[in-house]
Amino acid sequence: MRWDDFRASDNVEDRRGEGGGGGGGFPGGGAGGLGIGAIVIVLLISWVTGINPAILMGGAEQITGGGRQREERVDPETQAKRRQAPTDQTGQFAAKILGNTEDVWKEILPNQTGRQYTPAKMVLYQGGTRSGCGNAQAAMGPFYCPIDKTVYLDTSFFQEMRTKFGVKGEFAYAYVIAHEIGHHIQDVLGILGKVQSRQQAAGDKREANQLSVRVELMADCLAGVWAKNSNDRWNSLDPSDIQEALKAASAIGDDKLQEQSQGYAVPDSFTHGSSEQRMRWFMTGYKSGQTKSCDTFRASRG
Repeated sequence: MRWDDFRASDNVEDRRGEGGGGGGGFPGGGAGGLGIGAIVIVLLISWVTGINPAILMGGAEQITGGGRQREERVDPETQAKRRQAPTDQTGQFAAKILGNTEDVWKEILPNQTGRQYTPAKMVLYQGGTRSGCGNAQAAMGPFYCPIDKTVYLDTSFFQEMRTKFGVKGEFAYAYVIAHEIGHHIQDVLGILGKVQSRQQAAGDKREANQLSVRVELMADCLAGVWAKNSNDRWNSLDPSDIQEALKAASAIGDDKLQEQSQGYAVPDSFTHGSSEQRMRWFMTGYKSGQTKSCDTFRASRG
């Protein structure tokens, strides 16, 4: 993937190095072990790319206000340091991928949906930090918080993709960020709020899980829409890049994660979708380049 020519986003806040531990860097450039074996299956599934599990699974009180966190108080010196552009390769990569999603979505979202695009923020951290949706922990994986319109990313996750899932390649890492921005697109379009209301009214956990799967598959599809439009404009992808993204989508399917964790899969407990679903919906978005192709709620099958 050729990303050097992308514009770096100004909406990145770098909290790495403030404490909380953890390692950053691309695979091969640093360490970072999260100890998945000690994480229960629900947290394991939430650990992969997806929206904050506290929001889509049992955390409705945070949306209604009961769980709203107090605003973090940060001294001016720390805030100024956070706003400095990252100087390491991983931070620069994340900033440029975020900038590219901004450049793509601000152009295509109004044309395809009639909605103006308001950029999300991204917080880079190590180990743990405070988010608008509660405490962010490395074991949760990357997530989008709709309360503060921010993507939270512990950059050691890229290392974990390689060591735990056998997934490598810069476009696979870009797919992770694009998936989270897909959740922001859903937020801009008013989809997340509607889904959260439907989840609160759901008759059982299975129904709520199915809604979560539809949300996640739509974010995969929107990541594909971004990739198609970005490549059309910047010619940034090589033939192998799409295979990297598909391998990432396959590796983090609920069925594979559950089989790795407990030896068998329970479809009714899926919250992100199977490997086949995640790959299929990414390619749906990539082939069409159109947001309208990502309506997983009206699709006859997930």
